[in-house]
Amino acid sequence: MCPVNQQQLRTKVLVDCGAGDSEMAELLAYNQNVFDFNSVKLPQIFPLTSEPGVAAWEKYAAATETAGVYEVLKECLIQFQFPILAGISETEEYRAATRKGKLPDESAIAIPLTFAEPEKLQIQLHQTLAGTIPVLIAANREDFVILVQALTKRNEPQPIPDSMGACTISGYNNWNRIEQYKQQWICQQHKYSETDWEAEFKRLIKRKELYQDRLIILSPGPYSNVTASNLGLTETEWGQLSLKIRLEHESTHYLTRRFFGSMRNNMIDELIADYRGIVAALGYYRSDWFLHFIGLESFPTYRKGGRLENYRGEPALSDSAFKILQILVKKAAENLDRFDKQFCQHQRTPLEQVSAMITLTALTLEELADDSAEFMQKIAASANFAAAK
Repeated sequence: MCPVNQQQLRTKVLVDCGAGDSEMAELLAYNQNVFDFNSVKLPQIFPLTSEPGVAAWEKYAAATETAGVYEVLKECLIQFQFPILAGISETEEYRAATRKGKLPDESAIAIPLTFAEPEKLQIQLHQTLAGTIPVLIAANREDFVILVQALTKRNEPQPIPDSMGACTISGYNNWNRIEQYKQQWICQQHKYSETDWEAEFKRLIKRKELYQDRLIILSPGPYSNVTASNLGLTETEWGQLSLKIRLEHESTHYLTRRFFGSMRNNMIDELIADYRGIVAALGYYRSDWFLHFIGLESFPTYRKGGRLENYRGEPALSDSAFKILQILVKKAAENLDRFDKQFCQHQRTPLEQVSAMITLTALTLEELADDSAEFMQKIAASANFAAAK
C-alpha cells in the first residue's frame, strides 16, 4: 500500500473508533511502523546462526552441572556481587564494577545478591527462529523481580508491574566476556603495558557483539497475572501453558530485534508476540485469551492492572487516546483470529512462521484493526509480499 493510501486508511480507522484530532495525532505517532524490511532477505536457513555471546552462556550452563546456577552466575555476572538496595547504583564500588569491570572488595559489599530459592535458579539455552538465546528462569515471583532489578534496574529496588512475568534484555555488558577477551589478548602479546590494554579496550568497545549479550528472564507464575480459573484451566495446566506462552512471547521480541531491527514496548509488538506465544502453547490463536492478558476481557471496560497500561508509550498516551487504543487492540485481536484460521492453520514450518511474521509486521495497528471487507485483501497482499521476500 502506498504511503498516502495507508495514511488515509489509518485515519479512517481511527475516526471510526471515535478519535478526534488530538487522539489521532497521538495514535498515528504511537502506531508508526518502525520495523525495517530493507535487510530482510529470504530464503534463509532457520534458525539463524546464534549470536557470539551464546558461546559464553553455553560455558556457564555446562559449569552449573557441578557448581550450581547461583554460584556460576555470581562468579560471572557483576550485578550478583551487589544486593538490591536503594541508591547502590550511585556508589563508587558499583560504578567501578559495572563501568570498569572492577570487582568490589569483600569488605566493601557485605551482602551479595540474595534469592529466596537460589538453588532453583535455572539456565536454559532456548532455540528460536533467530538462533539460540540464554534464558534465566526464577523459581518464584520474588526471585524473578530480584533478577530483573539486578540486571535491568542497576540493582535498584524499582517496582516491577505484577502483570510482567518476563523480560528480554538487549545490550547487557558482560564483563566476564571482556575479561576472557583480555586474557586471550594477553596470550597473544610478547609483552604489554596497561596502556596497551587501554588502547585495545577502546577498540573492543566499538565491537559490541564481543561483549554485549541478549538474554531472557522468565518467572514461573501465571501469564500476565491471569488466574487459571479465569480461563477454565487447572493450576497445573495453566502453569505449563504460561511458561510456553511467556518463552515464545520473549523469543518473538528477540526475532523482531534480530530480523527487523526493532523491539519496543508497544502494543503492535505485544500483539504479535502474544499471538505467537498462544499459538506455540495451543497450536492455534485465541483472541479471548489475549484480551484477558491485556485487561480487556470485559470490553469496553478495561481492568486496571492489565498489561495494556504498561504500553502507553513515551510520552504516555492521554486517557482519551488510551481509550481509542483499547478499541484498536480489541479489533486487531479479533482480526488476528481470522488471519490465523485462514492463513496459518497449516503454516508452521520455520520459513512459513517467518513469512507470517513479515505479514504481520508489515501492517500498522490501525490496518490490523480494520474491520472492513478489505482487511483480508490487505493481509493477502502482505502475505504475497512476505512470499516474495
